[in-house]
Amino acid sequence: MNPVLIVKNCTREGPGIIEVLLKKFLIPFKIVDLEGGDFFPPPNNFSALIVLGGPDSANDNNKKIQNVLTRIQEALSSQIPYFGICLGLQLLVKAGGGAVVKNPVKEIGFRDPEKIFFEVNLTPQGKTDPLCKGLETSFNIFQLHGETVRLTRQMTLLGTGKYCQNQIVKASPLAYGIQGHLELTEELFESWRKEDPDLAGLSQPELENDYSFLQNELFKTGSKLFTNFLILAGLTK
Repeated sequence: MNPVLIVKNCTREGPGIIEVLLKKFLIPFKIVDLEGGDFFPPPNNFSALIVLGGPDSANDNNKKIQNVLTRIQEALSSQIPYFGICLGLQLLVKAGGGAVVKNPVKEIGFRDPEKIFFEVNLTPQGKTDPLCKGLETSFNIFQLHGETVRLTRQMTLLGTGKYCQNQIVKASPLAYGIQGHLELTEELFESWRKEDPDLAGLSQPELENDYSFLQNELFKTGSKLFTNFLILAGLTK
């Protein structure tokens, strides 16, 4: 089995639950850290491509982002299974011909501007898509973004949110992305809340309490979603 390629756009934003699952299912993987200067290899020698989040914009006109977009286009052309998280979703949509724009509201942490937990609601298409098999029709999620996506007619919306409409996207039969962070582990959470400037500006006791309250639910939802992707990619049963 060829390894799964995991691309970190930001050193602190690792694969979290995804790495836990890959180790559980004995699926080989390779992690490259673009912020750390690693090379993004061509995706053709990998069984799947997973692109994580980061503070960059998919609209940045620099060598790093342009190279990532090219690699994603290569994966799409070769029908290599793809999963993008946050920036990884936005890059997928842009690489597939869609657009990335500023979201009316910056979604940060666990709660929306009304202090209600962020929630994703499956669309009718999402309720029947194999990526979302076994998920609740509505579930809580952790957010950390200020931009959103505009889909092409060929893309399918699988999950929506109140303040950011496009939450789960299917760009092609084996290419998916999610705006929020279901890969979150306690290690990632502790790192992000200390190092991310947007999270640092929130109430730390409230963040800790919210994570403690939602931790088990987030792990269950994330494990199910990412396992479904690994099954779709033909990497496990």
